[in-house]
Amino acid sequence: MKNSIKKVFADRDIQQFIGKQLRWGVIISCSIALLGGLYYLFAHGAEQTPNYSRFSGEPMSYTTLTGIMKGVFSLRARNIIQLGVVVLLATPILRVFFSLLAFVKEKDWMYVIITTIVLGIIIFSMTSGVKI
Repeated sequence: MKNSIKKVFADRDIQQFIGKQLRWGVIISCSIALLGGLYYLFAHGAEQTPNYSRFSGEPMSYTTLTGIMKGVFSLRARNIIQLGVVVLLATPILRVFFSLLAFVKEKDWMYVIITTIVLGIIIFSMTSGVKI
């Protein structure tokens, strides 16, 4: 009986940790994007509206993690906003990773296999994209 009570509390602790991780990930990413957005409005709010008659893609500094980080360290507002988006995208991926650790700790091997497959698919899809 004592082991089952301890297991319930351990499961609840893990669930609370993962819930807090998701909550804080969203709060942090929204805060970063909000700060970047306010900085962008302050720095570029009075500029002319862009010309939308001709499409031009985003530069690499907005589409790669190294470009985003270089822009953040250079205090570029658009890169700060992009960092907020990256943190938001990383939040559920970290949830899957922490779930995997929880299943390993619980020795629930079927869910370890399923979660490893899901995490592998996510990592493969993120890293196997076509680079321009």
